[in-house]
Amino acid sequence: MYRTALRNVLAHKGRLLMTMLAVLLGTAFVSGALVFTDTLGNALRTQSSKSYTDIAVTVSDRDAVGRGYDHTGRTSSGAALTEDTRKAVAALPGAAEARGVVSGFAGIADKKGALIGDGFSTTGTNYVPGADGTDPRYPLVDGRGPRTSGEIALDAKTAEKGGYKVGDTVRVAVNGPVMELKLTGTLHTNDPRVLAGGSLAAFDTATAQQLYLNPGRYAELDVKGKPGADDTALLAAVKQAVPQDDSIVAKTGRSLAEEQDRMIAQGTKVLSTFLMGFAAIALFVGIFIIANTFTMLVAQRTKELALLRAVGASRKQITRSVLVEALLVGLTASVAGLLAGVGIAAGLQALLNGPVDANLPDGPLVVSPSTVIASIGVGVLVTVLAAWLPARRASRIAPVAAMSSVEQPATQKSLRIRNTIGLLFTLAGAGALAAGASGKEVKLVGLGAGALLIGVFVLTPLLARPLIALFAPLLRKVYGTPGKLAQENAIRNPRRTAATASALTIGVTLITALTVVGASVNKAVDAATADDLKADFTVAMQNGSMLSPDVAGQIAKAPGVSAMSVTRSVPVETGQDDSDREWLTAVDAATIDQLATVKVKDGSADALKQGRLMVSSGTAERNHYKVGDTLAVTYPDKTKGSLTIGAVLEANTALAGIVAPDNVVGPHALPGAGPDKVLVKGVHGADEKLKQALRDATGGNPLIAVKGEKDIKAESRKLVTDMLNMMYGLLGMSVVIAVLGVVNTMAMSVFERRREIGMLRAIGLDRIGIRRMVRLESLLIALFGGAVGIGLGILVAWAGTRTMADSFKNMTTVVPPLQIVGFLVAAAVIGLLAALWPAHRAARMDILGAIKSE
Repeated sequence: MYRTALRNVLAHKGRLLMTMLAVLLGTAFVSGALVFTDTLGNALRTQSSKSYTDIAVTVSDRDAVGRGYDHTGRTSSGAALTEDTRKAVAALPGAAEARGVVSGFAGIADKKGALIGDGFSTTGTNYVPGADGTDPRYPLVDGRGPRTSGEIALDAKTAEKGGYKVGDTVRVAVNGPVMELKLTGTLHTNDPRVLAGGSLAAFDTATAQQLYLNPGRYAELDVKGKPGADDTALLAAVKQAVPQDDSIVAKTGRSLAEEQDRMIAQGTKVLSTFLMGFAAIALFVGIFIIANTFTMLVAQRTKELALLRAVGASRKQITRSVLVEALLVGLTASVAGLLAGVGIAAGLQALLNGPVDANLPDGPLVVSPSTVIASIGVGVLVTVLAAWLPARRASRIAPVAAMSSVEQPATQKSLRIRNTIGLLFTLAGAGALAAGASGKEVKLVGLGAGALLIGVFVLTPLLARPLIALFAPLLRKVYGTPGKLAQENAIRNPRRTAATASALTIGVTLITALTVVGASVNKAVDAATADDLKADFTVAMQNGSMLSPDVAGQIAKAPGVSAMSVTRSVPVETGQDDSDREWLTAVDAATIDQLATVKVKDGSADALKQGRLMVSSGTAERNHYKVGDTLAVTYPDKTKGSLTIGAVLEANTALAGIVAPDNVVGPHALPGAGPDKVLVKGVHGADEKLKQALRDATGGNPLIAVKGEKDIKAESRKLVTDMLNMMYGLLGMSVVIAVLGVVNTMAMSVFERRREIGMLRAIGLDRIGIRRMVRLESLLIALFGGAVGIGLGILVAWAGTRTMADSFKNMTTVVPPLQIVGFLVAAAVIGLLAALWPAHRAARMDILGAIKSE
């Protein structure tokens, strides 16, 4: 029987080609994802380890995060790492050197004034020269390091992007006006933020302290140990030498490297899980193709299997022979898929570090034993599992019945059982989907969507006949006999049609759902921006940090400004525990109603002007707040006070959470803490003249963004579009596999019906008619799969958007008609393209040879 299985694989290798390609592609997705994430993780760990090579102990001041660097703006006035502390640590017996570090954000403008790099990776730090005048942490590429407040050094890549050379004047800013500094040198750095597309600006230490902290203060001390010194002993000595404060934390460089490795491992695991989810979709699509192929092979070999049973083969032997065939197919395709996946990972790495310029760390490809085992194991397991039902069906063929029939029709009992199971899954899935949508439970919606998909897949043979029959009048009218034959062939074997269409249905369902959710989010954001924000422009830092405290005054003096309000996030403690904390959004009480839509559900519309709070309806509902409640608070400056709730607001994206008057809570913010953003309304509306005036008022800072309503909408749409494009790309593999399934089914169907095709040719149907018949059959199957997928996708998206109602105001399900029609047209094109080769093969078939075939 095993020799028979091997002979069957070799004899039917042409018919198994598409199945092998499906397994190969799915396995390649798995191995490519694993190899790429392992390679990326290894490169990141190697790069990260370089940062701690010479560091024995690191001391960090968690409160000294720097103005313009951290959203909370903490600049503690308590214990701090000072120059005296650094000297004391450097003098310890096991210490060779103690380096004081200052860091924050620093935006570098190119010669046109645009920001170089992205706002979140624009790094500023201090240059610490040694006895030779160079800083070993930042080796010089050209020139020298900065020595005075009027000088700066840049990493070499940033200087190249900006077109700067040593001696040029560089425009750089933190969170206020632009400074014009002389470029004294270019540096090399292994900082991951910079290598990932950011920028590095190095100042002399005194200037960096003035910009980010306070004179003489450091955010971190990096201690280098003497040769042979014990890191643990040095750590203990350092802890005694630094201020004893909860904000001062000391750790060994080794422990920090281990923490970094864990963070990298966690990040790559998340990426790997994300990619493996799409690989699972591709493999799931492949299951339909594999099952369909083996079902057709078993049907075509009915007499052969019946003869084996007649000469003594048991049911178990028949089952095993089919499973061995599947094992051989899966093993061959999985090994090829593993190799293809390694190639995909290598190509992806080259692409991201080449044309895309993603600035990922480079390193050798990592093909671990676990990747090899997982890739081959998954490919073989999926293939064998998909072939199990056809194998069992083959073992139950009765010898006498099989010898007198080409294909055994499904019994009514099996169809009833299948339809009952499908109906139960469909009802359960629809119920869970509805319950999850009404209760806004994402997990329940996910479970419901999965159950509904399974139920519809099981019921697809039942749905195939009536849905495809809808096209019958059109086909007969337009294409005549070939159209009628195509429709009858498509519903002749509903199970086969269902399995072929279901592979395409999965991809169309997911793509449709993503598209509808994306369109719904875009509409909700557009509506919220238009309804909730009256301001013509918002002024904020591109990296989410705080503006300089001086910016609001500068904007108020800009020509064309009729009203403005800061929005400032102020954390207050409301209980004994640190977890009992609320964030207040401080605004200008006198002008906020001109800049944002203020709709009061309960209480006074003048609550802010009266020095009281306004609470959004969602926050009030979650925390059980009501008008008249009083909150006892402790402000960031440790001052205690009480605030009374004066109004509950309708849902508003511009005024979410707890809104407070800035003149009440602003004075209690920490020194140096500026606003998060400034809302501005112009005398003549949102014109370009006002936009330029605001840019000029902020000193042309490249890190400060001035955005109008159109800019905010465009930014949101770009984010959604980029995410959708990425998802479409990842789902592309499953669509390719689905296309292979249609090609495979049509090719094998042509082979199976060659006698019938020969008879049609003999009685007068020409080659054009044969080609048209096959193409129309493929078109019907693809349209059926596409239509079911679109319907399921819209339903799943509806439930998904309902769960997002709390995150997006007035969220409604938006079905973009042009895109939906486009998906159906794309399904039709897929069906026509998939039929080109099978139709050509059918038309070229020899008439007499086809009639004589078994």
